Amino acid sequence: MEERKAYSQDGVLAHLEMLEAQAHELALKQEEKEQQEEKLAGLKARVQELRARRDELRAKLELQQKRLLENGGAETHPEQPSARAVLEWKIKSVKALLQLFYLTGISGKLTKRGVCFCISTAYEGTYLESYYLDVLTKPEVQIQRHSVPIFIPLEQIAKKYLQTDIRRFLSVLSDHLNAYAARRYQADQLQERFSDRLEGTLQRNSLCNLLVFHYNVPSDGRSFLFTARLLYADPCCSLPTEAIVSCTPDAPAALAEVAAAHSDAFRRVALHKAFDSFSKAEETQDEALISPPGSPQ
Repeated sequence: MEERKAYSQDGVLAHLEMLEAQAHELALKQEEKEQQEEKLAGLKARVQELRARRDELRAKLELQQKRLLENGGAETHPEQPSARAVLEWKIKSVKALLQLFYLTGISGKLTKRGVCFCISTAYEGTYLESYYLDVLTKPEVQIQRHSVPIFIPLEQIAKKYLQTDIRRFLSVLSDHLNAYAARRYQADQLQERFSDRLEGTLQRNSLCNLLVFHYNVPSDGRSFLFTARLLYADPCCSLPTEAIVSCTPDAPAALAEVAAAHSDAFRRVALHKAFDSFSKAEETQDEALISPPGSPQ
């Protein structure tokens, strides 16, 4: 009888130790989450600060360009600035651009015939690829060499902005490259972190603006296959404009609502973060099934 009582006490103590360990682990995770949120808030504030600084520099640059054109024109003809004044204006503009775009992931250095620009891409604080453009400024502005992928519409962007507004040209090109890098990064993260949930190979085109994949969703002790088709109609966007998720015909009717919820999540958050939320929701549901409300602990 005494042995049974001692065994029962040992079992209670072991259970208490397990609960303490779980509570400690949850506290550590909560602390880590709060630290990440604090860091993210700081990064967002820094981004806002840099954007405000960028806008301020843009305004100063535009005012400087306007004054330079007026001064250059006054020396020769009130409506026609001299070739030297135009060349000096181009050089000063390029130098100002290097300072301006350094804050937005674009840097560069002067060369004998123009500028070599570097556009660095990043997504959610993770630095990705960098792309280079050698731009000639004389006798006219033109791209000599570049490492921009062939599926990025560089020629169309250059035709629209390069000769008239090089700042706009670099900004639009940077938007395209960053969105492409972000889409590819999300697809890579999905394959690396959730390969156990994927069925078959994730299908994507070169621009990563169309993704099709199949993944398993557990329900009532079984696994059902979902199919997702994500379309990114906006080439400068890292989130899909259209997300269609469907399940197999033999799936329970309740899974249609799950498919709709997944579709909504894909349009709102990054692909790998959406799968993170799916996994957490499923873990919570499993815990609820194991320990339903009101059950003895």
